[in-house]
Amino acid sequence: MKFLFSFVFSIAFFISGAQTLGGNSAYNFLKLPSTPLLAAAGGVNTSYKTNEVGLTANNPALLDESLHSQLNLSFNNFLSGIKIFSLTGAYQYDRYNTIFGGHIYFVDYGTMPYTDAAGNVNGDFHPVDFVVQVSAARKYLENWNYGASLKFISSDYKLYKSSALALDFGILYSDSAKNLSASVLAKNMGFQTKTYAGDAEDIPFDFQIGVTKRLEKAPLGFSLTAQHLHRFNILYNDGAFNAENNFPSGNDFFNKLLNHFVVASHIYLGNNLEATLGYNRLRRQELNIGSAGNGLNGFSMGLRIKFSKLQILYARSNYQRNVSYNQLGLTLSLKEFSGLGKL
Repeated sequence: MKFLFSFVFSIAFFISGAQTLGGNSAYNFLKLPSTPLLAAAGGVNTSYKTNEVGLTANNPALLDESLHSQLNLSFNNFLSGIKIFSLTGAYQYDRYNTIFGGHIYFVDYGTMPYTDAAGNVNGDFHPVDFVVQVSAARKYLENWNYGASLKFISSDYKLYKSSALALDFGILYSDSAKNLSASVLAKNMGFQTKTYAGDAEDIPFDFQIGVTKRLEKAPLGFSLTAQHLHRFNILYNDGAFNAENNFPSGNDFFNKLLNHFVVASHIYLGNNLEATLGYNRLRRQELNIGSAGNGLNGFSMGLRIKFSKLQILYARSNYQRNVSYNQLGLTLSLKEFSGLGKL
């Protein structure tokens, strides 16, 4: 385990030295949450361990035998008519004492007019992004899990096409007696195999640490996740624009520190009903317009309804005033539907 910690920290910080900030990297669709449970928790969470396979697409260390034969299908009605689809599953292979996961994530931007630099329309094109990943995880001693995901990433914008390979690596500590879990996750360590126009670009690397705790005498749980730990100042600021419009820069130490944290509250309304509230401060800071009121910008919420053979998931995330998107998911237990026990 000491070797695993040393490995993930060394690789993460070695790769992070070349990573850019904000939206300057390629494949930023990788930052979007692929399952409603993750979206509801603020879009960033590494440690929320629950019986839902969709979360393993974000952190492979969450894979365990309780997720065997689960299949999650999610649909995200994103901004400006963008449609996002995802499929995630898990399978326990007893012979190697390993659980495997698979994930497909597809972003459809719809049909757009294809124009030249002068604005002349030369037909239509249909841009898409997608990622296909395979994951594997194993248990270590009583309370530890470690896992990795290998991703193939592709973008197709008519004349501009690109692909990349990336690796996620996570370590999870879980103590069911104390209702406590904590995780370290290095995401998107990789490189382009084909560039858009000849110049290599960075992949949106992120190094995260998170903890989740459920209270013993109350139907509440809390998650705290720190993101972008490889860089302290992660807020994009246009100094000239702020000065011209008399907007605060938000560039003091306190703001720089708080922008790393995403918080979530898990409310257990019964054995089969769960609500989640999340707050992503970095998202709010980046999308705020000066000191103007921005409503629920940066906040998110979600609901999970559990049945014996399936789970229904819903999330709503807010982007500035009156701008939000809805995400729906369905998680099936295939072994229950098949009637054959363990597949």
